Amino acid sequence: MKIVLLGTNGYHPTDQRDTMCVLLPESGVMFDAGTGVHRAAEYLQGDHLDIYLSHAHLDHVIGLTYFIDIQHQHSLTELTVRGEPEKLAAIAKHLFSDFLFPSVPPPMEFEAFDPSKQETLRDGGLLTSFPLQHKGGSLGYRIDWPAEGKSIAYVTDTTASPNADYMEAIRGVNLLIHECFFSDEHADLAMKKGHSSTSAVASLARQANVGALILVHFNPLADPHDPVGLEAAQQIFPNAALGEDGMELDV
Repeated sequence: MKIVLLGTNGYHPTDQRDTMCVLLPESGVMFDAGTGVHRAAEYLQGDHLDIYLSHAHLDHVIGLTYFIDIQHQHSLTELTVRGEPEKLAAIAKHLFSDFLFPSVPPPMEFEAFDPSKQETLRDGGLLTSFPLQHKGGSLGYRIDWPAEGKSIAYVTDTTASPNADYMEAIRGVNLLIHECFFSDEHADLAMKKGHSSTSAVASLARQANVGALILVHFNPLADPHDPVGLEAAQQIFPNAALGEDGMELDV
């Protein structure tokens, strides 16, 4: 199962990184639609794509407006944006307002789903969502492929801790993709801003007994080569790595 990190920054893009977007080409699934969407056509397979949004903050949804160009590069007959009803309503009303971006890229449709219910993906994967603590609310996602014995989790825009409410939802996954906006030097800001810091994420990964940890959603003002102090994470959880735009992962 291939996973492509199309964007790994938080808040705004830089010369090195775009904002959050993770693509599972073989599954026809995308998590979030930040500025990294502009890379999607290179990796898309098939004629359908389901985009699952963690929340509706601009750095996670602005890429929805890019699909006019994507369609010229890789034609999609089905393009569904999935999320909580109030988030989709806000996107439809404000992002696609006549005053901001007056056209929803065809064939894009918005479809609300119930986060409390498990969904079966087209490739047989079982998708589970779970609530995260963040201003305005956010969702984390887990996918299990029972036939292959593989699993991943995607968690962004929340504050990690070794006893986080969502720890059981990610327990034992082969791969955890988790936000890490701040280094340990600014752990106090992580708590105040609803984001995560290095050692807290690594400790969570260890407690949840995940197979591997990829850190993403970095502070764009940090050193692009090591934005959160990877060594500190690896001292707690050795199988940790920094996500990079264009990185391809196999589960």
